[in-house]
Amino acid sequence: MLDVKPKLEKTNFPAIKRADVDTLQLNLGYLCNLSCTHCHVNAGPTRKELMTRDTIDTVLQFIDQKGIKTLDLTGGAPELNPDFKYLIREARARGVHVMDRCNLTVLLEPGQEGLADFLAEQKVEVVASLPCYTEDNVDKQRGKGVFDGSIKALKLLNELGYGIGNPELKLSLVYNPNGAFLPPPQDKLKQDYKEHLDRHFGISFDDLFTITNMPIARFGSTLLSKGTFDEYLDLLKANFDSKNLQNVMCRSILSVDWEGYVFDCDFHQMLDMPLRPITGAKNDVLASDKTRTLLSELVDADLAGHPVYVKDHCYGCTAGQGSSCGGALE
Repeated sequence: MLDVKPKLEKTNFPAIKRADVDTLQLNLGYLCNLSCTHCHVNAGPTRKELMTRDTIDTVLQFIDQKGIKTLDLTGGAPELNPDFKYLIREARARGVHVMDRCNLTVLLEPGQEGLADFLAEQKVEVVASLPCYTEDNVDKQRGKGVFDGSIKALKLLNELGYGIGNPELKLSLVYNPNGAFLPPPQDKLKQDYKEHLDRHFGISFDDLFTITNMPIARFGSTLLSKGTFDEYLDLLKANFDSKNLQNVMCRSILSVDWEGYVFDCDFHQMLDMPLRPITGAKNDVLASDKTRTLLSELVDADLAGHPVYVKDHCYGCTAGQGSSCGGALE
């Protein structure tokens, strides 16, 4: 795997400061039943990294102490963590809104029978990756047969009441470009998805999120191997829109890796870019120059106004209509 970090050492990206944190985004591990070309965490079936029960309990304690409103679960395939259901039950019992970033096909994996029913019972929002509504493009990014599996999983979710306008059973799809270009306008693409999936498969969903591919990890390595890394970064910079700075996800999210360490966002995790120095935290915690901070060490910290660690890949979140884990920013 080629290393993209040297390309990201210097930046002219504007400074960003945090607002209040209301969301924890947890990476429950890199284990996944798929190996998608756009995956920024290099997840796959052979990965062994998984968040432990002890770390999950620390997360729950942090939720209790900080009044976190939303828990955003990602991976890998977060559902493959052995304590996935335990975490959801505990979070929902606290009144926390839970989002499951699901690759869809995991719902059909051996040993996952009843998983979709569990998500519905717990009223978990499903954010499902479907990088295109055509079979060729999906299978090219995610592997042969993934499109068919995704359609079966979406039909299952619809049967359980997802994606038909019930705010307690929200189903959103996620689009990633299958190359080195920006996503098309989100609203227009959403209508295209709705019309195609309804007409051909009788499938409905609530929302569509378009997410720009970041020039890091597996996708970044692909760009380097093709000699197009600088060209793609120039594209992101040329389409920078300062209006997006107020709505980037790193202002209100804390990203927690599978070991319990804290980052400004999921992308920073993959580049080993921990939080900037933190004042007012327990034991005068500092997080810089590869010194990492555990979530448990931030109980006494007020992160509002704290600077976000920025590098050139941050242009991916501010280019064009903007991009976040919740889709376009405009």
